[in-house]
Amino acid sequence: MHKISTSTLRPDSKTKSSGRAEYISDIELPDMLHMVILSAGIQHGKILKKTIPPLPVGYHIIGSGDFSGINKATIVAQDWPFFAEDEVVYYGQPVLAVVGSDKIECGNICSKIIIDYEELPAVSTIDEAVEFFNDYTIVKGKPDECFKSAGRILENTYRTGMQEQAYMEPQGMIAEFSGGRLTVRGSMQCPYYIKNSLNNAFDIGGDNIRVIQTETGGAFGGKEDYPSILAGQTAAAAIVTGKPVKLVMDRRSDMLITPKRHPSLIRIRTAVDQSGRISAMDIDCRLDAGAYESLSGVVLERAIFICTGAHNIENIRVRGRSMKTNHVPSGAFRGFGGPQALFAAEMNMYYAALELGVKPVDLKRRYQYRQGDRSVTGGTFRDDIKLDQMFDIIERASDYSRKYKEYERPSSPGERRRGIGISYAAHGGAFTGSGEQEIIKSLVRLKAEPAENEDFKHFIRILVSNVEMGQGASTTLRKIVAETMGLPLEAVIYTVPDTDVVPDSGPTVASRTIMIVGKLLQDAAEELKKNIDSGSPVLTAEKRYVHPEEFEWDEETFKGDAYPAYSWSINVVEVEVDPITFEVSITGSWGVYDVGTAIDLRILKGQMQGGTAQSLAYSTIERMEMSGGRPAQASFTDYTIPTTLDFPDTECFFIDNPYRYGPFGAKAAGELPNEGPAGAVAAAVSQAVGRIITEIPVTPEMLEAASR
Repeated sequence: MHKISTSTLRPDSKTKSSGRAEYISDIELPDMLHMVILSAGIQHGKILKKTIPPLPVGYHIIGSGDFSGINKATIVAQDWPFFAEDEVVYYGQPVLAVVGSDKIECGNICSKIIIDYEELPAVSTIDEAVEFFNDYTIVKGKPDECFKSAGRILENTYRTGMQEQAYMEPQGMIAEFSGGRLTVRGSMQCPYYIKNSLNNAFDIGGDNIRVIQTETGGAFGGKEDYPSILAGQTAAAAIVTGKPVKLVMDRRSDMLITPKRHPSLIRIRTAVDQSGRISAMDIDCRLDAGAYESLSGVVLERAIFICTGAHNIENIRVRGRSMKTNHVPSGAFRGFGGPQALFAAEMNMYYAALELGVKPVDLKRRYQYRQGDRSVTGGTFRDDIKLDQMFDIIERASDYSRKYKEYERPSSPGERRRGIGISYAAHGGAFTGSGEQEIIKSLVRLKAEPAENEDFKHFIRILVSNVEMGQGASTTLRKIVAETMGLPLEAVIYTVPDTDVVPDSGPTVASRTIMIVGKLLQDAAEELKKNIDSGSPVLTAEKRYVHPEEFEWDEETFKGDAYPAYSWSINVVEVEVDPITFEVSITGSWGVYDVGTAIDLRILKGQMQGGTAQSLAYSTIERMEMSGGRPAQASFTDYTIPTTLDFPDTECFFIDNPYRYGPFGAKAAGELPNEGPAGAVAAAVSQAVGRIITEIPVTPEMLEAASR
């Protein structure tokens, strides 16, 4: 184990555990006003008339006309309005806002505003949808020939549901406008995304826009997109009123109108040749994008790029579409597209194994990727893939093979049925294709500052836009710099992102923070150390991302290396199913992970266990359904998230497999544990109940109906 893998005390642990950390809801500014949003109470319709009551002195109405630039947030796609103009396209869409000194009075005024609509037909489900935002097709090999000569063709359809990010701290933002400068601060993942969006929304110039991240109590992707909406709304109000404006959502509003994980519908046709070998797959992947495109194109790309999971199928056709429906836009959620595609891929291999009369694990191992294989997009797996070694580890830990054989025997009447499932996962680190090189263009900076300390002469200040949101980035990035420069951790300072201070090193998404930004910091630290050791007066170092020349990508055809490196996992899950209530109990969970070199084992273990718990819940208890275009489960009373009593701790194992372009060999980690476990759960339940599970979450109602 590398020295850097040794765990250390997180510097933010004391303030957070003691309750002294200051979040956006804790911040009060002089003369600050509050904002309350008036949301659409219908799913789809034209706005005919707005009737606004007389306003008390000091209260204001904010709407679509209060943007000197574009009344649309820039969230990759630029199509989501801050406020509706002539039409609402989803329940809860912001129409107007009331701003004033008393939040309760703002709410009272909102309740008196009358919006007359002409209701229009609405599309509520992915099955009904015919319009789409994105339509991508990838072909690898010669799938048509394989299907023509196939001895057998298997076909099945797989569905995944909506999932709420359930971050601890709701969304919130404060905006100020003074002296021609706009400052927004709030709970966020992507400060420069917000700055870019505000620059397009207001004609005040990018140099006059400042974005500051406040303490962020969890995100899981949910604070990648919607903070740009909140920033635009509060900024418009601050510009109109000339006073600071604050908007912190309550939990119910947050759950009703913020993005969720994309539901999916994935149909897979599998060609089996005359010898019983899988020769090709034809995959149709549809994601429910909601009312606007937003991030759906990016989510769809990841889904189709990993549509066969960790399995090498030599001939593939995959078509992916993000379908337009009338509900809140779907958005980013840990793994974004990976969990949906990997669930379908794993259960399709399970289904194929049963049809071909072989054990699921044997079929998966037969087709697992190996070094030198080609990905779905035709990229080359250049690095060592240690899935065989990983299987040996998880086999010993979980006793998978013995239990699988034991649970195959028929159960006695009334006996709790048991099952065990295994799943494989691959996660491509960072942005797809040439995104890091041509779109993000990450820049990091280190600055040495004098230190009056006997142990070291300089403090080293990290200047990056990547945020701490609970995942441990402020610790691990400091460790990389400290280890590189031979300094104690306390000599390295992590600067909270402020766009007036830090360069744009890209968003905190896509498991890129350590692999991409961490490597740039390592390189900058090496340069800065040389400067200091040589007595050079240059006490800063900058590094900008340069894509390794060996990787090739064609954005037009989606051909080449979709990702520079892949992380890998194998999960095993054991379940019991009550034959009377059909309740699924998870009784065992194991995971083995290849994330290159671990930067901090305790942090990494926390990431794996937390991500696995989210995935176990995604596949069993986190059920969110749309009713009339709105979530039927809009509070933690009826949307069930797991407690520590619901699932056993995941036993975690890591193998060392350094990545040559990662800091100390580290690869992507944070999203990997969210992607594999759902397939293992469904496989385990399938064995327990004697029928294949093709839809998650697996609820007692679903199992009971299937048993009739």
